Amino acid sequence: MIKFFRRIRKSLLSENKFSKYLLYALGEIFLVMIGILLALQVNDWNEGRKGRILEQKILVQLKREYEANLAQLEEKIYMRNRAIEASHKLLSFVDNPEIFDEETFYTSWWHLAIDPTFDPIKNDIIGTDKLQLIQNEKLVSLLSNWSSEVYQVQEQEKQYQTFRNQFIVQLIIGSGTSRNLNNNIWKDGYSPVEALDKSSSLEFRINPSKRKIAFKKILADPEQESIPAMAISFHQNANIQSATLRNRIIEMLEIINSEIKND
Repeated sequence: MIKFFRRIRKSLLSENKFSKYLLYALGEIFLVMIGILLALQVNDWNEGRKGRILEQKILVQLKREYEANLAQLEEKIYMRNRAIEASHKLLSFVDNPEIFDEETFYTSWWHLAIDPTFDPIKNDIIGTDKLQLIQNEKLVSLLSNWSSEVYQVQEQEKQYQTFRNQFIVQLIIGSGTSRNLNNNIWKDGYSPVEALDKSSSLEFRINPSKRKIAFKKILADPEQESIPAMAISFHQNANIQSATLRNRIIEMLEIINSEIKND
């Protein structure tokens, strides 16, 4: 092909047909430009195709991660709701000592002594060039805001952790009920809600205390109602933030599912 164009160029020059040669040269330049543009277009198309393939892999990864995050978050919400219910039971014992039940008392304080903490999967997409591969702008916005919204929930959790360590654990130990409480939890087998293996159940005995516990005096302690009341507020605030975060995850998963190509 190159030899063919050279022969035409030599023929036109030998015939001294400058105007025709000029038109030919312009045409040759035009063809070269068209070839370059076509090559660039093919290259862009190929790079775009690679980007879409990588985007699909990222979306599938995000789907797995946020499904796991959603399951964990709902687990923490459940744990807090259980602690709120336990707090109400403890308050009912303070208000109505005649309905006091020792096992329920122990179980309720155990639920308050647990501090649910949301620890989502940390992916390698947010804050990197990979985020630019995602075409859905709404999803990009939600992913970009994810860390700051998780922080809002974790701040609430940290407040309860401090409260738990300073007051709840100390009250349980100071009341002299700790041994009986722990024995009550484990004696018939216990599997934490947050256990990695949900089917596991550990059973052992600490054996109850031989001392007589003065429950009437314990229930008369003002902290027996002030601490459960505060626990309710802490957990309610954390659940309000968690509910918002849960909606964010659901929204992200809906977008991700709509963007994943099932070819």
